[in-house]
Amino acid sequence: MRYDEPLFRPPSEADSLIFQVTLGCSHNACVFCAMYRSKTYRARPLEEIASEIGRAARNAPDISRVFLADGDALAAPTPFLLEILQMLGKSFPRLRRVSLYATPQNLLAKSPSDLVALHEAGLQMFYLGLESGSATVLKAQAKGVTPEQAVDAVRKGHAAGLRSSIMVLLGLGGVDGTTEHANATAETCNEMQPLYLSALTWMPVPEAPLWRLMERGGFRLPDDDGILAELELLIRRLDLRDTVFRANHASNPLPIGGRLSRDRASLLEAVAAARAGQLRLRPRLLRGT
Repeated sequence: MRYDEPLFRPPSEADSLIFQVTLGCSHNACVFCAMYRSKTYRARPLEEIASEIGRAARNAPDISRVFLADGDALAAPTPFLLEILQMLGKSFPRLRRVSLYATPQNLLAKSPSDLVALHEAGLQMFYLGLESGSATVLKAQAKGVTPEQAVDAVRKGHAAGLRSSIMVLLGLGGVDGTTEHANATAETCNEMQPLYLSALTWMPVPEAPLWRLMERGGFRLPDDDGILAELELLIRRLDLRDTVFRANHASNPLPIGGRLSRDRASLLEAVAAARAGQLRLRPRLLRGT
């Protein structure tokens, strides 16, 4: 498979076959993000994708999981996505999961019947970067949506039968906004009730506008103890019925995970132990975006 780099995928899609059906991100304005700054969003020609699916089916017919890249493939027209899903279903008889990145804007722009049709054609799950449940933080980061719109979008996807994996970014509120960021993010996630919830830590990268703001002293990222305190508050405030929670991304100082609300006490114990110096944090040299 030949990709237009850079290529990103969720950690849980490590074993999935990736088809790059779109390039870039349709929003591409988030202050904290530099993932697709080198690309202009577009859907790739359908004939190119069909050719790649055909070659992959001949070489690896037993594929069971597929991820559709780039940043938010759901922004592509529904008929385009339906044709791709139908090709995948015909080409891979053992296919059991197709997933993609989405934004709240993507989900809100699709009609309920569009989302149902995509689900019936084989789309099972979307990954959505909420980043924060704080309206203040979302506005500062130019996310382009409010927390209420994000909740409506995720619920709309759920109503169509799609499963959700939500991502939030520890540290994104800065030192001064850490409490509001954690509290509001927990509240927003509680309203969403996602199947999966992942907490990552924002890692400064020179290509992101937030890096330049931080260099000028306009943003202060919490230190490790501040990140752990934020994580602790987030876990305390989450009221999730049966969500798989992960904070084990390479960006996090303390890799932990469990199911909420069943494992809340053990998760909090691990964070407390780390803050007390009883658990070793991931070395900074081993952390990544």
